[in-house]
Amino acid sequence: MANLFNRTWTRSELLNYVGDLSQIAGIQLGEWADGNERGLRVADIRTGSGLAFSILLDRGMDIGPASYKGLPLAWVSPTGWAHPMYYDPQGTGWLRTFGAGLLTGCGLTYLGSPEEDEGESLGLHGRLSHLPAQKVHMDDAWQGDEYSFWVEGEMRQARVFGENLRLKRRITVELGGNRITLHDLVENLGATESPLMLLYHINLGFPFLDETSQLVTEPHPVAPRDAAAKQGLQEWMRFQKPTSGYAEQVFYHDLPADKDGWACIQLVNHSRKLGLRVGFQKATLPNLAQWKMMGQGSYVLGIEPANCRVGGRSQERARGTLQSLQPGEQREFQVKIEVSEGL
Repeated sequence: MANLFNRTWTRSELLNYVGDLSQIAGIQLGEWADGNERGLRVADIRTGSGLAFSILLDRGMDIGPASYKGLPLAWVSPTGWAHPMYYDPQGTGWLRTFGAGLLTGCGLTYLGSPEEDEGESLGLHGRLSHLPAQKVHMDDAWQGDEYSFWVEGEMRQARVFGENLRLKRRITVELGGNRITLHDLVENLGATESPLMLLYHINLGFPFLDETSQLVTEPHPVAPRDAAAKQGLQEWMRFQKPTSGYAEQVFYHDLPADKDGWACIQLVNHSRKLGLRVGFQKATLPNLAQWKMMGQGSYVLGIEPANCRVGGRSQERARGTLQSLQPGEQREFQVKIEVSEGL
């Protein structure tokens, strides 16, 4: 049954009060119209619990602004939201249109630091976040007294004499629920083997992220990416006030999976008694990177489930961990983002 307004409801009870569920929750398609975001298609979702967010349909079906009962959850960068026409794939040009939000997709054939790999010039974090969705469809369904609704679409990354990959994504929520479920299916439609690198860049910011927040999870190995992270290794789970000149820190986590294959990590804001849990299927997303940036104006925590690390494709190749898809091969990925209260 749906949990709404401090009680549970059967289907018939709820429909006695409303003629259209959009009065309480639902999906609304739209298009932003100002500045660099002009022409960007979006799907705005309200679950009825207080969870609300926007899917950026022309940005790889990323999740942009997100809030819970009016409290912003996600970091928004100084670039704001940009139409994919402004994408700069060279070097660190990706940062000029990295609006962040609750989820930014990285991939599909490369991500991480800019580099040259096997004669190909690769920019930061890949093309996925700037691929417009096609075949966009939204729908809903009752199953007994449970009501769910979703948005789905597909993105294609392809080039002549190169890769031909298709990502099908479905984002699902439940009426009265606090959970966002992403189901991705990547398929190699080409005639040759293709590298596959995929990372879910989940970006949390103020006021949900502040000096009273803490990352909570099961004991597990944590490794620093570099010297800057090594200095902060003992404090990876805690957060400071915005700091002038702060050098970003990145940590690699090897989280344990439960009996169903899910690995989880949660950010808890103790002063607000609010938490956000990220869960992912570890069999296909064996890595978790944590991006800790406590800078002034760039105050953000990145929780990043991935099938690789963030050093770049050549490093994955050298480590023997670069994943790939054979012609016709498919691979599924699942991620859940859930808000909880009273912690």
